[in-house]
Amino acid sequence: MEIAFTAIASVAVGLAIGVLSGLIGVGGGTILVPVFKLAYGMPAIAATATSLFTIIPTSAAGVVTHIRNKTCIPVLGLAAGIGGACTSSLGVWLASLSPEWAIMVAAALVIGYSAATMLQKALKLWRRQRAQGADADGRAGADVAEGATAGADVAEGATDAAVAARAPSAAAFPRIEGFSTRKTVVAGAAIGLGAGLVSGYVGVGGGFIMIPLFMQVFRMPMRLTSGTSLIAIMLLATPATIAQAVLGNIDWVAGICVALGTMPGAAIGSRLITRVPELALRLVFSGFLFVAATLLVLNQLHVF
Repeated sequence: MEIAFTAIASVAVGLAIGVLSGLIGVGGGTILVPVFKLAYGMPAIAATATSLFTIIPTSAAGVVTHIRNKTCIPVLGLAAGIGGACTSSLGVWLASLSPEWAIMVAAALVIGYSAATMLQKALKLWRRQRAQGADADGRAGADVAEGATAGADVAEGATDAAVAARAPSAAAFPRIEGFSTRKTVVAGAAIGLGAGLVSGYVGVGGGFIMIPLFMQVFRMPMRLTSGTSLIAIMLLATPATIAQAVLGNIDWVAGICVALGTMPGAAIGSRLITRVPELALRLVFSGFLFVAATLLVLNQLHVF
């Protein structure tokens, strides 16, 4: 009975993690590592290893939906994934030589930094949207004062202006073909190299590194970075998972039970991404990273 309850709870937890994974473009490792460490009582190396295993089917489920919805850039994702695959096993090897506290502290620091970066970008976007909204309202008011249009037309124009101010501009969604240049592919592979090393070491997919860099380097909206990141995560996590399996660090039962929930969850999250505002995506991303980093630090300090 207890085993059945644990399995059901694992699937339910996996479902929630999968939705976040598909929605914001991470493999789920930033939540999976704390969950396996805190809820399952695994040692750090087992938590990171099991997280890496679970990340692969989670990412794959999200990628299928993102490709169908054209909310990803496959060429860039492949470049970053291949780059990450070259270094993720090195991260696993470094983790096998490190004490437990070093792995958890490294995970908390990297996750916390990514959370702060994304929160800064979210606040910047919020201020820009407010400024655009104020400009739109001002122009509508000036039109009314000048009697340029009839009252009904002014109201309709003001509404359209406000909606346009809240919605991303056409420039925010550049043509996908523009990301297939040789320079972009090389830059994506370089980002993947760093993400792969960190991924193998702390047991996460690397999306919390790639997404902020994709947005900063390529000026991509999160609607495109999420799916692109999942493609890369699916590839770079594979060599690290094989290495962890050879070392015998993976808890297969826990990983499979959680993956049974994350796979449908990731597909659901990938479908929701076109309906969630860009600002909300950034705030959710930064918020869950802060929570994950805080939990790891508190646990390492033996608060609970």
